[in-house]
Parts: sequence; C-alpha cells; structure tokens
Amino acid sequence: MAFSPRLSPRDSVVDFRIDFGIQPLQMELLTVKIEKPAAINFVLGQTHFIKTVEDIHETLVAAVPGIQFGLAFCEASGKCLVRWSGTDAVMIKLAQENAQAVAAGHSFFIFFGEGFYPINVLNALKNVAEVCGIYCATANPVEVIIAATEQGRAILGVVDGTPPKAVEEEADIAWRKGLLRQIGYKL
Repeated sequence: MAFSPRLSPRDSVVDFRIDFGIQPLQMELLTVKIEKPAAINFVLGQTHFIKTVEDIHETLVAAVPGIQFGLAFCEASGKCLVRWSGTDAVMIKLAQENAQAVAAGHSFFIFFGEGFYPINVLNALKNVAEVCGIYCATANPVEVIIAATEQGRAILGVVDGTPPKAVEEEADIAWRKGLLRQIGYKL
C-alpha cells in the first residue's frame, strides 16, 4: 500500500490515492430539478429504515391536525421500492415522481398542500428516530446534486433558490419584520 500524491495539470489539485491494486470507482455528478408548483413547500431528507413511512406520517398528522401532504421514501435494500403515504393524492404523486427522479437510497420527500408549511413540523420531523438529516425545507426552486456510481445514487447537497443580490438595507429590514408580523409568526 503506497501513497501516490499527484499534481493534476488541469486544475492544480493534489490527488492523494492509495494503491490497493484495484481500479478507482467511476462517479458521475448530476443535478435533478425538483418538479412542483411554485407555491408548494417540501422537505427533502435522509433516513435509514423502512418504518420511516409510517413514523413520519404519524408525526405529521399529530403535529398539525388536518395536514395535507404526500410522502415518498426511496428504499435502499430488499425490493428497493419507492414507499409512500399521505393525506392528499396530488401531493403523494408529486412526492413519488420526485423520489423516482432523484432515486437516491434512503432519501425521503414530503410535499405539503397549500396552506401547510415545513416550519410547523420541522422539529417534529428531526425527532423521528430514523431521520438522519434534512437537506432542505422550502418552496423555492431546488436542484438536487447527485453522485451516481455503479452501486447507486447519493445526495451531495441541494441548490435552494437563487443567490443573494445585495445586503438588506433598513427598508428591507422593516419589510421583513412587517411580513413576519402580518403572517402571524411574530407579535
């Protein structure tokens, strides 16, 4: 086993490799755009167990009575199905379609019906025993950055919305504070 640091002439990055006598894995980087209506909020996360579907469903209906949502979970072993649940057929379909497009093992998608928001369930979701993490909770346009290998796909991160255009000024601060009070999140 020998370390072989190598300087890449293309980008001047040192590439440290350990020679085990095997070929390096091939990986492709992809982006998958989340398809949804502009007003719809969703959560994208990572979990680790088939019982996630039932546990997240129970968590959501307990946190917000009457919540409208669709949930899809990408099973990463066994039958490798997109498991699903929910209370709204349109949101369920959105979750299923986006889960199939991203196709990363143990990822989950929750799409919320209009008038329901991640902020009302996010802490409860993070406390579900199987949930490992949340990539985003947003209504913004999102692109999911995927690494695809021979074995499968992994989510490396997300592009959530667009870059900032400027730093807020006093008028922007007043607008932000006013909005939060208008929609009832601040007194």
